[in-house]
Amino acid sequence: MLNRRNFLKAGVTAGAGIVPLTSALNHLQAMPSSSAEQAAAPDADGSSGELVSLPRRLPPLDQSTFPWQQKIRRVGQTNMTEYDPAVMNVDQWADYWHSAKVDVVFVSVTGILAFYPSKVKFHRHGKFLKDRDLFGECAAAAKKRGMRVVARMSPDLNWGDALEAHPEWAMRHQDGSVQYSGEEPRLFKTCMFSSYMDDYVPAIMREVNSLYDVDCFYTNGWPPLGSLPDCHCSICSKLPPAGTPAYWRVFTDRVLELWQKYDAIAKEKKPDSFFFANSGGNVRGGPNLHRLGKVAAWFQADNQGRAYDDAAIWGCSLQGRVCNAVLDGKVAANVTAAYSTGSPGWRNISKNPAEAQMWLNETVASGMVPYFHFVGAENGFVEDRRWERVGTDYFRWTAGHDAHLTTRRSIANIGVVIGQSTQLLYPGPASAPSRAYTHETTQGIYDALLHGRFAFDFVHEDRLELERLAKYRALLLPNVAMLSDRQCNQLRDYVRSGGSLMASFETSLYDENLKPRADFGLADIMGVSKNGNAIGTNGNPYSARIEAASAGTSHPILQSFHDTNWLAGAQNRVPLKPIDSPLLTVVPGFVRYPPELAYPAHPHTNEPAVVLRESGSSRMAWFPGDIERTYWLTGHGDLLQLLLNTIRWVSHDERFVSVEGAGSIEMFCWETSPGYAVHLLNYTNSSAQHGWLRSVNPIGPQKISMKLPSGVEVKSVELLRAGQSPSFSFQNQILQFTVATLEDYEVAAVTVG
Repeated sequence: MLNRRNFLKAGVTAGAGIVPLTSALNHLQAMPSSSAEQAAAPDADGSSGELVSLPRRLPPLDQSTFPWQQKIRRVGQTNMTEYDPAVMNVDQWADYWHSAKVDVVFVSVTGILAFYPSKVKFHRHGKFLKDRDLFGECAAAAKKRGMRVVARMSPDLNWGDALEAHPEWAMRHQDGSVQYSGEEPRLFKTCMFSSYMDDYVPAIMREVNSLYDVDCFYTNGWPPLGSLPDCHCSICSKLPPAGTPAYWRVFTDRVLELWQKYDAIAKEKKPDSFFFANSGGNVRGGPNLHRLGKVAAWFQADNQGRAYDDAAIWGCSLQGRVCNAVLDGKVAANVTAAYSTGSPGWRNISKNPAEAQMWLNETVASGMVPYFHFVGAENGFVEDRRWERVGTDYFRWTAGHDAHLTTRRSIANIGVVIGQSTQLLYPGPASAPSRAYTHETTQGIYDALLHGRFAFDFVHEDRLELERLAKYRALLLPNVAMLSDRQCNQLRDYVRSGGSLMASFETSLYDENLKPRADFGLADIMGVSKNGNAIGTNGNPYSARIEAASAGTSHPILQSFHDTNWLAGAQNRVPLKPIDSPLLTVVPGFVRYPPELAYPAHPHTNEPAVVLRESGSSRMAWFPGDIERTYWLTGHGDLLQLLLNTIRWVSHDERFVSVEGAGSIEMFCWETSPGYAVHLLNYTNSSAQHGWLRSVNPIGPQKISMKLPSGVEVKSVELLRAGQSPSFSFQNQILQFTVATLEDYEVAAVTVG
């Protein structure tokens, strides 16, 4: 019988994190950990957790059978400008990227401005191109130095002569007017449902294939990231309304149709060539990421830096977790901009080195391939050269440790369901509609998980098969509002097999078509029932009364709460029907001003503020409020502590890896071919959630503990950034060692035998 613990010991296929189920497997039955498989280990803030054995190691891989893109470890790009053909020194460009030990470079073909003597109609030659074949020169120089070449195209914009000849190529506003670029009004936005994508883009691809030796093709600027297009041209006006679930499905169908068409064109010359496109967008994405992951040979995470000055520093790590959730081990590369991202941003000015390096750190730590990028050869190799050393120093360091930095699978026992459809389509509750709602929710749960130093993965809503979920002790559903009946049934199966759930607010209140249900789709398994529509805040949000205090009892989720009967509640909540013996009850909100009226009219109710259930080894926790989002907006300690305590409770406080020490960090643990790699990212910085990092603030010792599978021996422990080999102890399969000082980033590489 395949139970949860045997599943972890059995090993899984590389990257996918799944094993085939036999016909004899009817269901999974989680089993409690035996004392022989556990050892107490303190977590980051002093609580005691259970250190459980890592899963049995995967069998060795024959990497010689991998497609070439799976062996890529470093990527470089100088994004060409119209002026570059007049001044670009191709040897200087190629020598720089070769000195940085990159495996592949992106070279601009475009579709807006041709960087070679294109004969495709409407593929405009830049005014400085003249008789030069800049693309051809760069491709040849890269090949001479052993670097592969990606032909980079941009199909999202074109010029007035193309619009005049093909008015059907343009995206249109609702009044029928043409949609133009927000910064360059001479360029119109092209519609992805038009023949522009079926005829013009393939013509450029076939021309490039006929003239040059390129390894693959890439489209920048398409498909859109993080949002869906809103076009009202003659084609799109016949499609489902923009922003609806039906439109998202049609949009994804079109993306995959074109993707596979372009991939076939790429293979017309070389069978190992392929097409890939702009991706990323973090948890929102554009097309359905589960479906995209099936066809993409390379996931291009176009997530170049913090896009606005109040963004958290961990945006790149978050992107890496999304990629790991959908790619089953296929390559993902994240673009780090060496130029100044943000709003406002400077395409020709270098970013703070500490900020750029942290983005590269997060890329590697989260399992993606590092990719460094500047705009313009004149900008980057003549005028502002500060970015160059950041790239060469970092890439040369990674080149010395490729074996330890190449991941096989994530070691994590908590899964966070990212709910891509909710991220893209859910408008927020009626009590607080907001485009930023799901972003704030994601940031809240992410920040809480970092505070608790949990090892966690993201899980896509369309990948909830039991064999995929079996590795997780608990799943978290932070207001995953949209879930289909099938997905709800998959979560029921997970709970029945011994898994645990923590969910909040409007989770499962809508189906996959955003149609509201009369009650939560998970009401039965979670033991909750809706008792009204979402209630917002008018002044003072609701509070939670500790009912257990009056009975003289205590529950693990109330640890560390003393000298109070009330805890902070969330900004919005869905009222629940009463339950027996609630642990926390709702104190309804009231006005904040005037202070004379700032008191609850009903200080004691029977409305639960949390619902807890246990069934065998399964534990369920339901918060009726948007607790993760409210924590992110306020930083309130009550909300954080309640989240941390509850995550520990539903996960039985089991840990694969324990990292104990002071400071704000993010941790990843990966199985690698040599052994294991524990990545520590130091976010202890005043600029971690605002602006850019300007310097590194080192923090003190971090004690790492992990229990290796039976029969595995430790050969060595190396700190790859510090260049040191710390002393370690290894007894009863428990490995312990200390990182004495954590600068911005450290990788503890464990080699085993």
